[in-house]
Amino acid sequence: MNKKQLAVGITGASGAIYGVRFVQELLKAGHTVHLMITEAGWQVFRDELEWEADDREKLLAEKLQQNFPGRLHYWTLRDFSCPAASGSHRGDGMIIIPCSMGTLSGIANGASGNLMERAADVALKEGRKLVIVPRETPLNAIHLENMLRLARIGARILPAMPGYYHKPQTMDELINFVVGKALDAFDIPHTLFQRWGSQHED
Repeated sequence: MNKKQLAVGITGASGAIYGVRFVQELLKAGHTVHLMITEAGWQVFRDELEWEADDREKLLAEKLQQNFPGRLHYWTLRDFSCPAASGSHRGDGMIIIPCSMGTLSGIANGASGNLMERAADVALKEGRKLVIVPRETPLNAIHLENMLRLARIGARILPAMPGYYHKPQTMDELINFVVGKALDAFDIPHTLFQRWGSQHED
């Protein structure tokens, strides 16, 4: 399997575990991750996962990198030396998981106000995969219009909506369904959930 280089953004939308699990799966499979986290995202790490540390890079190494063979690069939102900030970098795309409505709006309107928005803009302008995993409910008309604007110019909107046909028994199975769908968007093999009809395959 060809190893990929993906830019991954994690925002302050609820559901930080989706981003965490996605990065872990990439690193486990030997891929390279250029990771960006908003300040609100760090707050959600504290609130939802009880992760808090003075040394953020050390925390990410312990929680995400672990002993996985992939390479993890963490970038602050003001560090535009990140390869994903330039179209000359031949990356394999970007995902924002989960994506807040504020970040969604910035990307949809071409703001490029920070590294995450800039990297998403680069993915769009270069015709590379951009996957947005919104995690908000209910959605107002502005949210929907911003998603439609991005979908029309090539982004894939992949809401954090777990399926139930595989009869999940645990929270992990619900998380893995969404993460598995995100991996599918980049053609990355996985066994995180049982696919529909797989019981009838040879």
